[in-house]
Amino acid sequence: MDIQDIKNRFGIIGNSPLLNRAIDIAQQVAPTDISVLITGESGSGKEVYSHIIHQLSTRKHGPFIAVNCGAIPEGTIDSELFGHEKGSFTGAHEARKGYFEVVDGGTIFLDEVGELPLSTQARLLRILESGEYIRVGSSKVQKTNVRVVAATNVDIYEAVQKGRFREDLYYRLNTVPLRIPSLRNRKEDIHLLFRKFVADFTDKYRSPNVQLTEDAQQLLANYAWPGNVRQLKNIAEQIAVLEKERVIDAKILQNYLPLDNRSNLPVHVASGSKEDFSERDLLYKVLFDMKKDMVELKKLVVEIIQNGANSSTFEENSPYINKLYREVDNPPNQEQLGASSTLTIHQPQANRKEDFHLHTQEAEEVEEESLSLVEKESDLIKKALKKHKGKRKSAAHELGISERTLYRKIKDLNLN
Repeated sequence: MDIQDIKNRFGIIGNSPLLNRAIDIAQQVAPTDISVLITGESGSGKEVYSHIIHQLSTRKHGPFIAVNCGAIPEGTIDSELFGHEKGSFTGAHEARKGYFEVVDGGTIFLDEVGELPLSTQARLLRILESGEYIRVGSSKVQKTNVRVVAATNVDIYEAVQKGRFREDLYYRLNTVPLRIPSLRNRKEDIHLLFRKFVADFTDKYRSPNVQLTEDAQQLLANYAWPGNVRQLKNIAEQIAVLEKERVIDAKILQNYLPLDNRSNLPVHVASGSKEDFSERDLLYKVLFDMKKDMVELKKLVVEIIQNGANSSTFEENSPYINKLYREVDNPPNQEQLGASSTLTIHQPQANRKEDFHLHTQEAEEVEEESLSLVEKESDLIKKALKKHKGKRKSAAHELGISERTLYRKIKDLNLN
């Protein structure tokens, strides 16, 4: 059976190379009994490929069942898949067969397999490896011969990395990966599908046929289609039922495309518009933070020079020191920095003569001042005691230490 025959038999429309490749893989893997993991976005038609695999396999006369794993509550999923014994849990008034027992000799399609709880994943792995399972509430091991075809619209490998899906089960299911292309990757098929859907619905509702203008076809092809074929089919039905105009242009078609997805349409963004600002604003913020760090660094340099440099050092560096003071006293704000895309960095000019505001006398005083921590501490304690007229409790509070610590320091420094 060639690919076109398969398309006709299962109602698949399109000529995309990606679509043909997916059908070819399904056809090749169907006669075997190996597990298949079908991946693709929601609404892309993954279940159709599970039917292809089953109908072209040696199990085609056996039962087929599709199970939506995400729609079954976690508390009952084991019972649904593997069955349970009478009295095994509240409400289990009689024994029940699970899907794997019912489908013995056939194919089971596990849709949204990524939603299975970890405990259920362990049971599924055992079936894949040995064909054995145990009903809920039973200790008897049972056998089944079932071909498993699984599907998911999430990144299973990422779920494995995050510990939400068993790695051994992933590799067991992913014996043959089958990737279904999204509708936006099949642009050449979108108009064909739309025409087929519209024809079906106008025939069903006995309404006049619908035609698309060229701009509407272009809009249809360039839309992102997050809901894929399912979304396209829904929109075709809406137009067939609701639209009075039977020649649909882009303006009319736009009314049926969800507003929250219009950002996916191709639009022209003018240079320098607000959409371009976010990255530039982020750069401004980084530059502003760097400028702020530079100002802090300059403050530190000034303090070092004030406290540790001699008069000759002040005279040699007076132009740069005066410049530092100006920049420290008037640092740029973020609005000033963001007002222009050009950030100007001022460099000191060695030959520029500027007034020196730090008097030599003050510099000499700084030079002569004692840097002893003991003397500084002694002076501070004396000043605090003098300020509070010898009241040690008040002086200790002023100094930010406990009264007991103050007593000890007075004794150690011989301040009695």
